[in-house]
Amino acid sequence: MDQSPQSIQGDGVIRVQITNYPSSSTIFEPHEESPTPSAWQQNSSSISAGHAPEKKLTLFALRLAILEKAASGVGALGFIWATVVLLGGFAIKIDTMDFWFITTILLIEGTRIFSRSRELEWQHQSTWRIEEAGIYSFRALKSSSHFLVQIVTAIFRPVTVLRPQSNHDRRVKEGTDTVRPSHRLQKKISTRIWAASDVPLLPYAGWVFLSRNIGKLLYWLQLLSATACVTLSLVRLIQQDYGDFSNDPDKKNQKSALNIFYGLALAEALLFLTEKAYWEWKVIYCKILEEVSTECRLGYSGMVSIKRFFYDAYSKCINGSIFDGLKMDLVSFAMELLSSGSSDEQLIGARILQKFSTNPEFSKDTLQKIGISISVIERLVEMLNWKDPQEEETRRAAAEILSELAGQKQNSLRVAGIPGVMESISSLLYTGRSSNGAADEICQRHVVLDHEHYEFSAFSHFGLRILKKLARDHDNCGKIGSTRGLLSKIIEFTHVDERWLRDEHVPDSQIRTVKLSLQVVKRLAITTGSTGKLLRREISEIVFTVSNIRDILQYGEKQSELQKLGIEILTSLAFEEDATERIGSTGGIIKELLHIFFKQQIPTGKRQKDVRVAAGEAVAMLALESKRNCHRILKLGVLHKLVLALGEPVLCIHSARILRNLCAYSEPGCFLHLKGVAAAAPTVLKAIQSSDKKIQEVMIGLAAEVFRFMDSQEADTVFDQTSIRKSDLAQELVQILQCYQYPHIRVPRMRRFVIELAIWMMRDREESTRMFKQLGLEKELENVIETTAEIENFNIFSGTVGISRHSKTIHSLVDTALELLAAV
Repeated sequence: MDQSPQSIQGDGVIRVQITNYPSSSTIFEPHEESPTPSAWQQNSSSISAGHAPEKKLTLFALRLAILEKAASGVGALGFIWATVVLLGGFAIKIDTMDFWFITTILLIEGTRIFSRSRELEWQHQSTWRIEEAGIYSFRALKSSSHFLVQIVTAIFRPVTVLRPQSNHDRRVKEGTDTVRPSHRLQKKISTRIWAASDVPLLPYAGWVFLSRNIGKLLYWLQLLSATACVTLSLVRLIQQDYGDFSNDPDKKNQKSALNIFYGLALAEALLFLTEKAYWEWKVIYCKILEEVSTECRLGYSGMVSIKRFFYDAYSKCINGSIFDGLKMDLVSFAMELLSSGSSDEQLIGARILQKFSTNPEFSKDTLQKIGISISVIERLVEMLNWKDPQEEETRRAAAEILSELAGQKQNSLRVAGIPGVMESISSLLYTGRSSNGAADEICQRHVVLDHEHYEFSAFSHFGLRILKKLARDHDNCGKIGSTRGLLSKIIEFTHVDERWLRDEHVPDSQIRTVKLSLQVVKRLAITTGSTGKLLRREISEIVFTVSNIRDILQYGEKQSELQKLGIEILTSLAFEEDATERIGSTGGIIKELLHIFFKQQIPTGKRQKDVRVAAGEAVAMLALESKRNCHRILKLGVLHKLVLALGEPVLCIHSARILRNLCAYSEPGCFLHLKGVAAAAPTVLKAIQSSDKKIQEVMIGLAAEVFRFMDSQEADTVFDQTSIRKSDLAQELVQILQCYQYPHIRVPRMRRFVIELAIWMMRDREESTRMFKQLGLEKELENVIETTAEIENFNIFSGTVGISRHSKTIHSLVDTALELLAAV
């Protein structure tokens, strides 16, 4: 909505009314350089994690730890009681049966306690490899009906020998159907170190004594030990057959001592079995692990991550304070795994962070935690350089996490501050054409041969997304431009085949990639200051930039969004004189822009209208201060169409700008070609009365140029045709100056154009000069001198920076007008 400029203040300070019009701001008016808040805060507006599903697991681990430590405490008490009181005090006098019962129970309990402490270690070890991660439970173990038979028959089976070593210095996962949704089988790469689960503990013992199976054996051993302990204790407590103590006063407390021991043994075993029953109930019947995985939305790989997290929390509760596990959360857990030396642990951590950072429910908290950890960001950046096909998923997850992280301004600055980050992002971009020499080509070819299904397009997509978000910051744009070979790679992605542009069923992924690359180039091209000047020069100097955009303009009728982005890039590049000439001299560019601008067959719609408006703005920009481009436009014979376009609401503003630039900057030899512009005079005069201030501004500016191609008689004829009197026009111009006491940001050239038109009306026309004098033009001109601002001295703006200064200052125009008034 248009409003009058700010009224005059008593302090005499010059003020410029600054109002934002984001939906209609163009290069012909100043506008804010920073992106809209929603652009930077698209991730920060996500819902904060009101609950953490993993709390159920840490609480479960706490309760298990309480039962486990209670059982261990009772067992320790029973062991002390047996060794000190029974075997120590009654060892000689105790009955043979009770002696062996006690000894057997102690051995069984000792075995169970040992196996329990070791079982946690083996179970925890089993989660280090993705394909072997599992929760040991009675149901899981008994599902193998031939388990014990297999143990016996495998004793003499030779152990599997690992493949020869390779120079690969990291352990990499063995692909299984559960690792990738595509169920691709990947070969296992040998390493210089043993995988813990593959260690053969005994020679010629087959798979039974591989470390991955020890946990299962220890689990069974504990169950059998606890069951035996319960049985033996109950038998003796029920029988109460401890012998005759009546004749021996030294044995009077032996019965009570035995009952206490058997009771402690029974209590310990029952506590342990209660723990196991609680374990089975929560894991097997309540499916707590599956429930947490679903609530965390971890997808197909969720159970692997949840099992590993649960065992870590449980181990902390057992080995330290029972409350240690409560301090764990999945995000911090994943960040720790990301820094691990194990490729499987890295993948688990990357998967968790990837899912959480893209989940609206958890993304805010997750990205905040990642953002304050520079070491984690450095690790993610390092992963972008991994080219091994076995690490494809980890690399992809790191790229997606960084693309989300870069969406927040503060995190974006941290990401860009990591040394070598631009080179790492550049490594994601692959077009199939080498841009960095033979070494890069050989490297990429090796990857393709090693893994024919390597998804280069997905990594390129993430790389462009990261660059797009980083390019919101001015300094980051400079880093992108100074990174060797990066600009060339980005420009390569703007190329799209003609058949894809014409095909309605073109893959969306291809169009998205082209769109992203154009968005990145656009953000680099609109950068302000010396950085923007350098970037625009470098972009325009790449020989494929303009030609790729030309193809989009020529064949992309069905891809209007791509056309609009390409046009906006050309408009921004035209800020530089050399780039303007390169664009104009590229065959077909101006012709295609005008074709889009005039095209009537485009269906009505906001997107299509925006493309036409953008095309008009680009042509007006190319014609600005460029005699050669003005000549090229006139050679196309579109002057009559431009005049007719003044009557179309969508095209009138930019059509007027194009005509004005043609009149103002064409070579003197083009005067005859421009005579046809006089036909626009009636439309221009009527439009000056418009209530739309933008239209009024450009029409006043065009009128001052159009009337230069007409003599006095022709001008009088136009006024007669339109029934507009010169006195009415003069009054309108003075009223405009009265209204705009200060320059307005939306129409920064309004006062300049009014003065130019008034000068034309007064020059060699004494009658018009008297009218202006009577209307008080002299007073208004004096006010203009007092309130002149720098904003009025430029043709176009890059953000809030003025570009292309007018050849005449507004002060010189005012002086000319005052001289004409004084001559009467």
